[in-house]
Amino acid sequence: MKHLAYLNKFFWKYRWRFLLGILFVGLVNWFRVWQPQVIGEALDTVIFNVKHYNETGGIAAHPEAYRELGTQIGWFGLQVIGLALAMGLFMFLMRQSIIVMSRLIEYDLRKEIFSHYETLDLAFYKRHSTGDLMSRISEDVNKVRMYLGPTILYGLDLIFLFVLTISAMLNVSLTLTLWSLLPLPLLSISIYWVSNIINKRSETIQQQLATLTSTAQEVYSGIRVVKSYAQEKAMGAWFADQTEIYRQKSLRLISVDAVFFPLMMLLIGTSTILTVYVGGLEVVAGNITPGKIAQFVIYINMLTWPVTAIGWISSLTQQAAASQKRINEFLKTQPVITNPVNDPRPLRGHIRFDKVSFVYPDTGITALRNVSFEVQPGQRLALIGRTGSGKTTVADLLVRLYDVSEGRILIDGKDVRQLDLHNLRRRIGYVPQDVFLFSDTVEANIAFGQDGITRAQAEHFARSAAVHDDIMSLPKGYDTIVGERGVTLSGGQKQRVSIARAFAKQPDIVLLDDCLSAVDTNTESQIIGYLNTALAGKTAVIITHRIYGALEFDKIIVLGDDHSIAEEGTHEELMARRGYYAELFERQLAGEDLD
Repeated sequence: MKHLAYLNKFFWKYRWRFLLGILFVGLVNWFRVWQPQVIGEALDTVIFNVKHYNETGGIAAHPEAYRELGTQIGWFGLQVIGLALAMGLFMFLMRQSIIVMSRLIEYDLRKEIFSHYETLDLAFYKRHSTGDLMSRISEDVNKVRMYLGPTILYGLDLIFLFVLTISAMLNVSLTLTLWSLLPLPLLSISIYWVSNIINKRSETIQQQLATLTSTAQEVYSGIRVVKSYAQEKAMGAWFADQTEIYRQKSLRLISVDAVFFPLMMLLIGTSTILTVYVGGLEVVAGNITPGKIAQFVIYINMLTWPVTAIGWISSLTQQAAASQKRINEFLKTQPVITNPVNDPRPLRGHIRFDKVSFVYPDTGITALRNVSFEVQPGQRLALIGRTGSGKTTVADLLVRLYDVSEGRILIDGKDVRQLDLHNLRRRIGYVPQDVFLFSDTVEANIAFGQDGITRAQAEHFARSAAVHDDIMSLPKGYDTIVGERGVTLSGGQKQRVSIARAFAKQPDIVLLDDCLSAVDTNTESQIIGYLNTALAGKTAVIITHRIYGALEFDKIIVLGDDHSIAEEGTHEELMARRGYYAELFERQLAGEDLD
């Protein structure tokens, strides 16, 4: 239960609903336990009157017998019906209290997990698959809800019914009660044994389910690659293998339940036989009445479901504990990147890298080594280098997706680790190399980074990114749903919508990571024209494999294969050095591939 203790704060939050639920469970069982007493009393009354009539000339000598017996039985019947109606009413209220509480906690828990996911840094998402994250927020939370709702409800029901029923049984006969409950020690031992098995097997099932979800998610996301390589059969076989593992593990858990539930029924049946046998001897001895035996048999059968449910409750509790353990693992993961202050002020755009080195935390790969440069407000910096030289890492460090391993990055003279993280990212218009669009309308994707953008403003920024005409050619224009990851758009269209999204933020710093690679020359000139006019006073860092003649740079930095700065200067200075930049420029003029 140590893992499920995390949920105690939710019980406290909904404590009044929970306490009402407990009260209603108690009332339900109070009326339930009252019914057998009425039935037993009715049976004893009928037996006593019939015996009395037989001893005084038979029923024929008493014409009023049928009327009297009918009245008495009718009265007892009305009591039973009244108790059943009261029990039904409070059962409804019981479920409205506890089951609704479980749904509210499920809602809160999902929100908490999702919010926590959003705080975790990029390194966390590289360590864990999307399928694993989805499994914990969906399947694992479902398992926990079953504990919060049905498990607690039937657990309380079991406790109240046991206490009230056994108290009523003890009031009738101590001897008969002891004999009836004789199988309980075996029940306790079997529950303890089964619980341990269920706990271990439930945890392995949830882990395999996460693997299965990850497998499916990867195939769905990479369906273009799967189809283009004609690997549908191979991927289907891979998925089938993972599903078979999940099936085998599930069957192993079900096999435990298959043994446990018949065992419960056997023990309950044994109790019934003992009740009838010992009760019969007690009636013969004159210690109890036949109605009391009937009352006992009803009590034993009333205990059938709760006792049988012990195994079900135990199974759900163990599964919930295994799931909550997996949820807690992520909830206890603290983000490395945190927001130190709340200071939503504009950025002037003064950027300085001071002897920055960076090693990726999980792989140990060095991405930057002793990099230092400075960009004044309003200047444009071009960052050039071969693939793997560390260009994208510079962008990730600027928006603080990672923190530097050594050195520091200053913006407006202040270490980025001391800046308002939300404000920093909101003030930088970042277009990453790996373009991502949400499964929403084109307009919503453009307006993603800035609230309150009108349709006219969205169109303006789309024109600035040279994508307006493409959008208008879509079936519903700006209201067209682009599909998951923008799958309905071409690579160039997605790239330009992403650029429009960055422009819509009206950022203080523009950060473009090789975002013009999929556009033609004419489109490129339109986008560069916007950079030269509307964003003329903004600091711009452009990471690229190409050299843009229409875009003048105040500084150009070339990163070498050793992840440090190989060349730095203006276009003219670098051309005079006849190094990598000059070679790149000449190859571009000659129309050769640049990488």
